[in-house]
Amino acid sequence: MATVLSVNLAVPRPSAVTTPGVTGIDKRPAARPVRVSAPGPKGNGLTGLEGDRVFDTAYHGGDDQAVYAYAREDLDAWAVELGRDLPSGCFGENLTTSGLDVTGALIGERWRVGDEVVLEIADVRIPCRTFAEWMSEQGWVKRFTARAVPGAYLRVVVPGEIRAGDPVVVLSRPEHDVTVGVTFRALTRESELLPRLLAADALPRGVKETVKKRVAEAPAE
Repeated sequence: MATVLSVNLAVPRPSAVTTPGVTGIDKRPAARPVRVSAPGPKGNGLTGLEGDRVFDTAYHGGDDQAVYAYAREDLDAWAVELGRDLPSGCFGENLTTSGLDVTGALIGERWRVGDEVVLEIADVRIPCRTFAEWMSEQGWVKRFTARAVPGAYLRVVVPGEIRAGDPVVVLSRPEHDVTVGVTFRALTRESELLPRLLAADALPRGVKETVKKRVAEAPAE
């Protein structure tokens, strides 16, 4: 059964590569239930989890990045490759999941978490300098991009409380075939996949506009 292993909240840390000089990428498991709700537009420093924060507000937070989920199975694979322990929350994820194919989830797919919360897959995580600084691994952005297991950003459809141990149930899946993995690969290294993304209505407006522009500007074969 798919479950939430931990619900993770930010512990602010200094950063040499962010404009505010502080980052919330270090997230630690909460020992209590956490209230989840739509945080509003990007720029207010909020995520969808009460008690969580983002500090680089130009690129993080807001309704389309309300919750970030990463699979424990994928963390474990990275731990083997890197030869180090990777505790839940260390990739900056709010939800560390188990038994759930996050990379294979469809854009627009909806999950019920616990008894009441409903989340919708909205976008993918693109690695940045802050992530590279935090991981302190040689060529981290390139390695993360090549693996193409990015985790998923979700928007909040129905608010409520979540906690470690909550079951995750897939409520609905759209009829297109645009997965988290396909979206990431299209936006990073495989631009030939970009036209496929146009079928995913649930992508954030800014992402859709960028995709349409890149598709229109692509040279004809």
